[in-house]
Amino acid sequence: MPGSTPLAYFLHSAGPASRPVLVLGWALAALCVGVCVIVGALLLYAVLHRRGASGPRMTESDGGRAVLTGTLISTVLLLAALIYMLWVLAVVASPSREPALTINVTAYDWWWKADYGAESPEHFTTANEIHIPVGEPVQVNLKSADVIHAFWVPALAGKTQTIPGQVNRQWIQADHPGVYRGQCTQYCGAQHAHMAFEVIAESQQDYEKWYDAQARPAAPPTSADATRGQHLFMEHCAGCHTVRGSDAAGVQAPDLTHLLSRSLIAAGALEDTPDNVMEWIVHAQEIKPQSLMPDIKLSPNDGRDLAAYLATLN
Repeated sequence: MPGSTPLAYFLHSAGPASRPVLVLGWALAALCVGVCVIVGALLLYAVLHRRGASGPRMTESDGGRAVLTGTLISTVLLLAALIYMLWVLAVVASPSREPALTINVTAYDWWWKADYGAESPEHFTTANEIHIPVGEPVQVNLKSADVIHAFWVPALAGKTQTIPGQVNRQWIQADHPGVYRGQCTQYCGAQHAHMAFEVIAESQQDYEKWYDAQARPAAPPTSADATRGQHLFMEHCAGCHTVRGSDAAGVQAPDLTHLLSRSLIAAGALEDTPDNVMEWIVHAQEIKPQSLMPDIKLSPNDGRDLAAYLATLN
C-alpha cells in the first residue's frame, strides 16, 4: 500500500497536493542539517582556539564580525524558508481546476463516515474507505461529530483538522491507481491509533462501477438462515447501523449496506473478512476498548445466522 510504511510520506508523493509539501519537507530537513553542521564546526573551532591554546587566537573584532555574519546568514535563511513555506501553502490551497466531485467526511470517535452525492437521489454513505477517480481533483469537506480530529493522507495531501461545528476543506488527487492509507493525526482519545482509513484511487470506469454498486440498496436475504440473521440484526444492531433496503436506519455507527465490499473494519483495526466481522461483533471491547461498539453475546446458532445475513451485504 503506497504511503503505509513509517515515514513513507517523507519519501513518496502520489499527487499534486502533496508534492510541494514533500519538497518543502526535504528542503527544511536540508536546512536543519546544514545549520547543525555549521554550528558543530563553529563549536569545534571555538574549542580548538580556546583561551590558553597555542596558535592564532580570535580577537574581539573577529568575534564581532563572526556574530554579525552568523546573524545575517540566519536571517536570510529563515526569511527564505518563510517565503518558500508561504508559497507552498498558496500552491496547495486549491486545485488547478474545478474538483470532479465533492465528498463530505465526518470524523467520529473512532471512525470515519464518507458521504457521497449528498444532493443526489443516489446519495449513500460508507465508512473508513474513500474511492476517487485517478487524475481528478476531489474536494473533501471535513467536520467532526464529537472532538477535534485530523484528516491526513500523507501521499496525497497535507493534514487538515476536523473541528466540531465547523467545516474545513481539503482537496486530494491521486496521479496513479492505488490504495493510500490515511490516519487521524490529532490525539482524540483511547483509540486514536486505531482511526485509520483508506483512499482507493481507480480508473474512471472502475470508480463509476463502484459508485453504482454502492448506491444500490442491499438485496433482501433469500435463505432461511440469512432471514433469521436479519431478524437478529434488527434486534441487536439496527439501533445504531443502517442497511439501506431494510428497516435498519441507525445513524450512530457505520452504514453496513455493503459491508463486505470494504477491505477494513473498525477503522483499520481488522481486515474485513467474515470471520473478523463476527469476531468484532462478539469481542469489540477486547479489540477496540472504549469504542461505542458493545460486545454482543450470541449463541452458536444465532452467530451462524447473523453471519449468513452479513455475508449478503456485499
